[in-house]
Amino acid sequence: MYIRQHLLHGQGVQFRPSPNRGGLFAGPYPDTIVIHYTAGASAESAIRTLSDPERSVSAHLVVARDGTVTQLVPFDQIAWHAGVSRWGQRQGLNQYSLGVEIDNAGQLQVRDGRCVSWFGQTYPAAEVVWGVHRNQTEPSPWHRYPAAQLRAVLQVCRLLVATYRIAHILGHEEIAPERKVDPGPAFPLDDLRARLLNGQFPQPDPVQARVRAVRAPVLARPAARAERVAGSVPRGTQLEVLAQQGSWCRVRLAAEGWMRARHLDDGAAGAREEAARKPAGAPASP
Repeated sequence: MYIRQHLLHGQGVQFRPSPNRGGLFAGPYPDTIVIHYTAGASAESAIRTLSDPERSVSAHLVVARDGTVTQLVPFDQIAWHAGVSRWGQRQGLNQYSLGVEIDNAGQLQVRDGRCVSWFGQTYPAAEVVWGVHRNQTEPSPWHRYPAAQLRAVLQVCRLLVATYRIAHILGHEEIAPERKVDPGPAFPLDDLRARLLNGQFPQPDPVQARVRAVRAPVLARPAARAERVAGSVPRGTQLEVLAQQGSWCRVRLAAEGWMRARHLDDGAAGAREEAARKPAGAPASP
């Protein structure tokens, strides 16, 4: 594979332009790759959804399970894949990132001993991975990514890193953790970053926030029964939000620890604890 004039070329690559796109990236962008799964039945169904002018969704690439790649939007143009999203002080990641959609059914449900997708397809044990999502606490079944598909994603992302100023590789689950769980624990996201970004885990710039609860404890871990690392912090205390994990934010005062996101004002990038958390309900939705 190779990139020429912002289009991907090579064996197993096709270009099917989607009308769903924004203008050209501004300034030094894109500098980020966002990894998604399609949560659909096939790559073809995802391509149709991402090309439907009645749907305000698209992505730069769709990677099928056999490793074939379809490009929908040139790499110098904005695609609509991230939706409402935030990473550190950035909001609306579409304007900073390239979207890579991977054909995968996503998180599965157990029904009568069978692992079933949201659209009703049953998957055999060989196609299922059990794992704990980074923003969840209990193991659940996930659709497996085949080796050919993972090789294609690695090859494509390596090209993008080499061609553009890519500094971050993020999952949709990291930029919209209150509503998205893709690409999920079946995808080796941390390994991909280690291979292509010298093992550097992406960290957003700190965000300033104030405590809005009357008093909020700072804990050593993102767990309600974790030990305290500082006394309760009074309302109005200003602090830095360093990272987010589900309904928790890692914060820094004089000490560093974990605090419920609901205890912070909207300056925090955190999800609220009461927000519904479920798999993507439709293929390739932003």
